[in-house]
Amino acid sequence: MKLIGQDSLKTLRTLDVDGKTYHYFSLPEAEKHIGSVKHLPNTLKVLLENILRFENGKAFTVENAKSVVEWLKNHRSDSEVPFRPARILMQDFTGVPAVVDLAAMREGMIHLKGDPQKVNPLIPVNLVIDHSVMVDYSASSTALTQNITLEFKRNAERYAFLRWGQEAFKDFSVVPPDTGICHQVNLEHIAKVVWHNEEDGKTYAYPDTLYGTDSHTTMINGLGVLGWGVGGIEAEAAMLGQPITMLIPDVIGFKLTGKLAAGVTATDLVLKVTEMLRKKGVVGKFVEFFGPALDHLPLYTRATIANMAPEYGATCGFFPVDQQALDYLRLTGRDEHQIKLVEAYLKAQGMFRDNNSVDPEFTDTLELDIGTVVPSISGPSRPQDRIDLSSATKVFEKALTDTFNVPDQDKSYPVANADYELEHGSVVIAAITSCTNTSNAEVMMAAGLLAKKAHALGLTRKPWVKTSLAPGSKVATNYLENAGLIEPLNALGFNIVGYGCTTCIGNSGPLEDDIIDTIENNKMVATAVLSGNRNFEGRISPNVRANYLASPPLVIAYAILGTLRKDITKDPIGVSKDGKEIYLKDIWPSAKEISDAMASSITQKEFLKGYDGVEKGPKEWQALSVATGSQTYSWNEKSTYVRNPPYFDGMGQEAPAKRPDIKGARVLAILADNVTTDHISPAGSIRKDSPAGRYLTENGVGEGDFNSYGSRRGNHEVMMRGTFANIRIRNEMVPGVEGGYSKHYPDGKEGAIYDVAMQYMQENTPLIVFGGKEYGMGSSRDWAAKGTNLLGVKAVVAESFERIHRSNLVGMGVLPLLFEEGTTRKTLNLRGDEQIDILGVETLQPRQKMIMRIHRADGSSQDVSLVCRVDTQEEVEYYRHGGILPYVLRLMAE
Repeated sequence: MKLIGQDSLKTLRTLDVDGKTYHYFSLPEAEKHIGSVKHLPNTLKVLLENILRFENGKAFTVENAKSVVEWLKNHRSDSEVPFRPARILMQDFTGVPAVVDLAAMREGMIHLKGDPQKVNPLIPVNLVIDHSVMVDYSASSTALTQNITLEFKRNAERYAFLRWGQEAFKDFSVVPPDTGICHQVNLEHIAKVVWHNEEDGKTYAYPDTLYGTDSHTTMINGLGVLGWGVGGIEAEAAMLGQPITMLIPDVIGFKLTGKLAAGVTATDLVLKVTEMLRKKGVVGKFVEFFGPALDHLPLYTRATIANMAPEYGATCGFFPVDQQALDYLRLTGRDEHQIKLVEAYLKAQGMFRDNNSVDPEFTDTLELDIGTVVPSISGPSRPQDRIDLSSATKVFEKALTDTFNVPDQDKSYPVANADYELEHGSVVIAAITSCTNTSNAEVMMAAGLLAKKAHALGLTRKPWVKTSLAPGSKVATNYLENAGLIEPLNALGFNIVGYGCTTCIGNSGPLEDDIIDTIENNKMVATAVLSGNRNFEGRISPNVRANYLASPPLVIAYAILGTLRKDITKDPIGVSKDGKEIYLKDIWPSAKEISDAMASSITQKEFLKGYDGVEKGPKEWQALSVATGSQTYSWNEKSTYVRNPPYFDGMGQEAPAKRPDIKGARVLAILADNVTTDHISPAGSIRKDSPAGRYLTENGVGEGDFNSYGSRRGNHEVMMRGTFANIRIRNEMVPGVEGGYSKHYPDGKEGAIYDVAMQYMQENTPLIVFGGKEYGMGSSRDWAAKGTNLLGVKAVVAESFERIHRSNLVGMGVLPLLFEEGTTRKTLNLRGDEQIDILGVETLQPRQKMIMRIHRADGSSQDVSLVCRVDTQEEVEYYRHGGILPYVLRLMAE
């Protein structure tokens, strides 16, 4: 793919860095033709540079560039602009289906009599295997080795497939298991801030930008790299050279002032920021941070805030590059010439933050004195539901009544074969997990120091608490070892269990059988406390109903306390070995203790050691048997992990001229507000009595080898059966029932959603799903759209959509439709026995109005106006072709 376009505005200039010449497209030169860009937000400057670099009079035009500058007139815009990132980042749960799709596209290319080698990444792709390790073993010196062994046993077929992809596709590299979490590896090792590439004998410099197939790709915004999560579908199109067209977003400025108070962590800060931005309403918008607090806000704290952008709903949470960023690049072992290039390039473009910088202009702003932030946790099921730590017990007890409907709140229950009882609020999982916090050296060091003090006093975790520590990279292990903190962490049960996401994505592993029996038999509200970024209902563990996000030191403190029913700020946290009551303040490390430990333990050496030989992987990875040398994959029809998907079955060279209106559709599900992609396509465990469990059993897989939905995303047969199969999803068509159930009409027979959908498919009946507010919030999970498509759903009608899922639905040829203000599934009194027509599909245009005609069981009908959220002309084309992948495949085959 050519890097540069025709440069109609003649903005190409050169930059000398240590005697090496770089060519770049100058924003100051562009000002002479399209107007001042000085006050543009940095994120929009990145979009503008992207247009200047690729400008070709077709997909990228001078008019696109002008529209970015014209944004300053009203600080918002209705204009569309194209964007093409420098690279793609993937994790293995989303990466495996993406590579499956690429392999299937090669087969499809042969069917269309094209060249399969054209199906090849045209920009660099980094896939980091981080989502598959599970906490089967914990709180022992052998936990890490045991979990890795089991991980490879379960996933050898998937890993061999990824090894094949690494050999088969160009510009596709894999970071093996047991290395770290993709976002932390990206932050500490992969990202360059300013990328460069060779073309026609010249070296071109440009901003490092990326799409990631995980919503927390936004973490890299903390380093001044613009990137955000997209579905695997969009990522595949981007890696194959397709620009993604987007509306120029609103940009919200978030001013940070002051300094954090003693005892307040970066986690507390990010929970406050999340609460404020979610209340502000920033879905689909960019957020840029500015203000005097950035002068002393460490890079890893910025990364923690940026990581949580999906939780506050923004497309990205961006921090400009300044001296803090350069210091971090140097600390992490980046090449000195690269660091000089970053500084020189960004200063030349007016994108470097220093004393001479002017604050950008924004669509709107809000402000936080970070000195007012207090210790917090968030839960029981949404990251934005922040609670002052001092109020945690009262708020939880209120939730027992209001949320969980618990009658005998103070009753405790004995555990078989144990000398303790559990109560509502007992902490049964305490996990230091997730790149959000394990990339933050300050909170990790605080956790280690708290463990050291607690261990010295003789404190231990409660015996019912499953504890784990899963660093996001080996760097964290290195500096904790240097500080002498591994041993006290181990003593409290926080042994390292793996280098991956673990509990944060639901890979918490099983609790003890007797504890599960006690919880389930008595319908208890057990709790988990984790340093993650997601705590959605049903996500962390099937046996835990209340989940709380907290800083790593608080995770350890709650493991010692063992319950949410005691006030951790006032009540004794435990009793020392000499019988003295110990309080949280007695073991909480001071700011000086933390900074001293960091200064003596964290150097460039730890980062260089952590990533030395990163591509080799553990011995199990090196020992995988991989078939190489083939341009197409040899599909194993008996495989339960990797199957050739049906997306291109029967596809012709030409797309239909138009898609027909949807007539006579039945309702598959009616869902409430805040339905997440995890509700739609769970990543966790597979139940034996579920459609997916029955499929695996019928194919000779024992229950102990089911693995997770996330690990089986390369098999559409499993994933179709897992769509809408979360154990906590509630279909209002089947009141009082949890899990993926529906009703078939007109007979009214109840069954699993998959079984009902297949019956409708045999009857050639299209399907509709109804939802509430923020439908599809959460992870950028492309299978939530793929599975919806494969079940025969033609449209989803909701009050609002989360950004990534809306895009993914379009990318899979499913219409996202929006109720107009004041209309909801409830005002329409939808029951699920209706038949639905969607009129206006044949004349589809971006964001057009459509009519939904409801035919009720009593013979009456009603017309309702909807807004079609196919937002751009390019998306209209995707939809006409049946999705983005058929669209791209047809283009490549021409």
